[in-house]
Order: sequence, then C-alpha cells, then structure tokens
Amino acid sequence: MKPKIAVATVSGKAYYLLVNELKNRRLDFLSLTPQESVPIDIEVVITTAEERHFIKHPKILVYTNETNPAEIVNEAIRTLQGKKSRETIVVGVDPGKTFGLAVLSNGNVLETATCSSIKETVNIIVNALTKLQAVTHIVKVGNGAPPITSELLSLLDETLPKNVAIEVVSEAGTSRFVGETLHKRGLRDALSAVKIAERRGQPYQRGKGRKTQ
Repeated sequence: MKPKIAVATVSGKAYYLLVNELKNRRLDFLSLTPQESVPIDIEVVITTAEERHFIKHPKILVYTNETNPAEIVNEAIRTLQGKKSRETIVVGVDPGKTFGLAVLSNGNVLETATCSSIKETVNIIVNALTKLQAVTHIVKVGNGAPPITSELLSLLDETLPKNVAIEVVSEAGTSRFVGETLHKRGLRDALSAVKIAERRGQPYQRGKGRKTQ
C-alpha cells in the first residue's frame, strides 16, 4: 500500500520526533524535502512553520516546537479517515500491575494509554468506544494475569453495551519486540496492548458479568 502521509522537512529535530511517532504507530509515510514535489497519492503533508511556504498541497499540518508529535499524527489520521465510516474499532488491553491500552481503527493505532486500576481502564474503554463510532467494536484482553483478567472481563461484560464483542487473547510473545524500550515508563504495556489488539482471540461469552435483577 502506498503511503498517504508525507513528512517534508530538513529540520533534524522535527523529522526525528515525527518519524519516531509514525513508526511507533506503524504508519507508512514518505520522507520529502520541502522543495520536492508531493506525489499525487499523498493526502496529508506534515512540515514546519518555517518550511510551509515551500509546499504545494491542499492539506498541510504544521509542526512547531510546542506541538506534541502524537497530536499532529492523530490529526493526520483523522484527515486520512475524513468522513469515511470506520469499519472496526479494536481496543487491546494488557492487564497487570499497570494496564496498557491501545485503540486501533481499521488497523491504525489511534491512541495508547496506561492505567493504574481496573476501574480507570474500563472508564477509558467506555469513553473511547462512545467517541469513536464504527460498524464493529471489539475489546481484546490479554490473558497474562489470570485473576486480574477475570475481574476485568467481568466488569467489561457488565458495563459495555451488548453489541461490543469481547475476546481473550494469548499474550505469548507480546513483550518480545519491546525489549529495548523497557526503560520507558508505560511504553512496554502500551506496545503490548497494540500487539494484543492485532491478534485473534477466543470469544468471551457475554452475560456472565451481568447482575440479575
């Protein structure tokens, strides 16, 4: 698939921060200098305020030193999606002492987070699913911490609408690819949650956590 996002800058700092964020989201992108022509397939260009005037394109996002790279990548994703209906929203959860969360839309990572409790985790999931409309909503929970996983599944079952599918996913190998980032607080859990969201799980039978009247 051809990239739809271009990073057009000769600023070393801006390029490093933007590309690092795009790579963390595993989004394809094209690197350009501001003076280069933008290919017709590119739908959004990210550049700096100083270089913006060099670029001829209908959709340009401007990065400044005050800009959070994650926010500008979020805006790029929203631009790509436009008004198109999202087919599937998947929330991956890596349970443990801290909870890693990842929200994916049609395979793209929209956001990640870490939580310190089951209640906070469920609240964020509910807010994400409410905010992000889609044809299908799926919550995938890793099975690496059985007692915590069981409690989380029960609360999700009790809280989420019946049309939200819940799956239990094997966590085997989900932390293998983040070895070099273990020193970064919360990053390991969030990246593991991305991996969980991408895996096929076993359906969790809804209704177990619902209280009888």
